[in-house]
Amino acid sequence: MEKVKIGIIGAGRIGRLHAENIVHIPQVEIKTISDLFVENLQEWANKIGIQNVTSDYNDILNDSEIDAVFICSPTNTHLSIIRDAAKAGKHIFCEKPISFSTEETKEALKIVKETGVKLQVGFNRRFDKHFKKVHDTVKEGVVGEPQLVKITSRDPEPPPAEYIKSSGGLFVDMAIHDYDIARYVTGSEVVEVYVQGANLIDPAIGDLGDIDTALTILKFENGALGVIDNSRKAVYGYDQRVEVFGSKGSVANQNEQPTNVVVNTVDGIYQEKLKNFFLDRYKDAYLEETHAFIQSVLYDTPLVCKGEDGLEAELIAEAAKASLLTKQPVKIKREEYKLV
Repeated sequence: MEKVKIGIIGAGRIGRLHAENIVHIPQVEIKTISDLFVENLQEWANKIGIQNVTSDYNDILNDSEIDAVFICSPTNTHLSIIRDAAKAGKHIFCEKPISFSTEETKEALKIVKETGVKLQVGFNRRFDKHFKKVHDTVKEGVVGEPQLVKITSRDPEPPPAEYIKSSGGLFVDMAIHDYDIARYVTGSEVVEVYVQGANLIDPAIGDLGDIDTALTILKFENGALGVIDNSRKAVYGYDQRVEVFGSKGSVANQNEQPTNVVVNTVDGIYQEKLKNFFLDRYKDAYLEETHAFIQSVLYDTPLVCKGEDGLEAELIAEAAKASLLTKQPVKIKREEYKLV
């Protein structure tokens, strides 16, 4: 295979982001993009050189020329699309989470394994150069055995109520990235979760049964401990930090700013605010995860973020929800679903 032909399912914000990244990769052609609201799609698709626009994603799955699909549709559609795409022999890139139910996600992994297609999950932070450097440093043994992991993940402003209604809540739409990063940088599975949560920002979020502020304490299989703090509103920008403390030292990444210039005057010390949100902060990471998926399809290289990784993060999110409700630590109920 010299060139990968892609179909994109879902042309919302994230679908368009992936499309605009993919069109710059020489080894890839986006043949078709689908979305229910096709009338809003044609002009943009033409502008970036996508040949075909359709309201029915089955047009993509039934096209024998298309090698792989990007699933960027709402989460409640993922399972059925994964099932149909796998049976059609298409390799799959699926935005997180794979589903709102760990049982459905296990079903998706089973189908993927049976059909032999590839499934990459969209945990883009693994492809951010800063998080990857932390991961590599720990893996190389530079800081010794991990003992403590601290992750800060705070959005610049809360999402609208309409988003909360269908997002799965803070643990699924936000903290799930941090659960994946915790596993990624330590190289160890989470075995127990304890959560404290509150509504301190927007009463409307509480009215919908969700929280906007959380602390998650993790126990890892290798004995390490972790803590994640999440907030829906950091007035100073998009706050994304991680530290791994080990027996030989520590490694940490700091926030990104538009520039790292610091101005010193008699009135004080000033520097720029943090980058505003995930599309800005993780712009390069989205491109890198796309490159990695394409390389895997072309050359059969190992996936950096497999379907199993999606399931593990969902299991942690599920335990976090249970812990919030019971106010008790919750052990992860884990079964092995290996992709081969």
